[in-house]
Amino acid sequence: MNYTDFSIGLTGGIGSGKTLVANIFAGLGASVVDADEVARSLTAPGGEGIEPIRERFGPEFIGQDGAMNRAMMREHVFSNANERLKLEAILHPLIRDVSFRLAEEAKGDYVIFVNPLLVELPIWRGMGTRVLVVDCPEELQVSRVMKRSNMTAEQVRAIMATQATREKRLAMADDVIENNRSIGDTSREVEHLHAIYKKMAQNAFL
Repeated sequence: MNYTDFSIGLTGGIGSGKTLVANIFAGLGASVVDADEVARSLTAPGGEGIEPIRERFGPEFIGQDGAMNRAMMREHVFSNANERLKLEAILHPLIRDVSFRLAEEAKGDYVIFVNPLLVELPIWRGMGTRVLVVDCPEELQVSRVMKRSNMTAEQVRAIMATQATREKRLAMADDVIENNRSIGDTSREVEHLHAIYKKMAQNAFL
């Protein structure tokens, strides 16, 4: 399987339900490469991103366990756009390289690249021959993130402000999953798209 012939770029705002949708696709036979999971591995103890982060931001951003202090870094970069760009300059090329390496090793029906910044930044353009957006109302995004992450509404909205608008994501989408109903409804949407994507992938690999 060659992911460059057919793959899906899955994106959506924070709290939209990207992980839920990706997990359903994975259960149906797609290979999922999640940029957030890659980023966590890069900033875990011994990860490729640790030493560059230590050098650029200082040792206080690395915990005693050797991992990046995610809460401290989140607060730091989301209140300072220049610092966020510095972190992105370190991590995004590494995430891209690892993601493509994982895609080359994938054995599923096709590859899904899960990336919350797929629409925002040029470095992510082309990750996926089709763009799938997981969408829901912004108030639902806020409530979901507050519930799962113990963050305030202001903190969630600050993160959302660094991401593309809902309108911009939808304008870039080839396909959309409306994740504002039950898990069963979302599962049926995913199953429908999976059948379509599987046929597309088979045709692309002929």
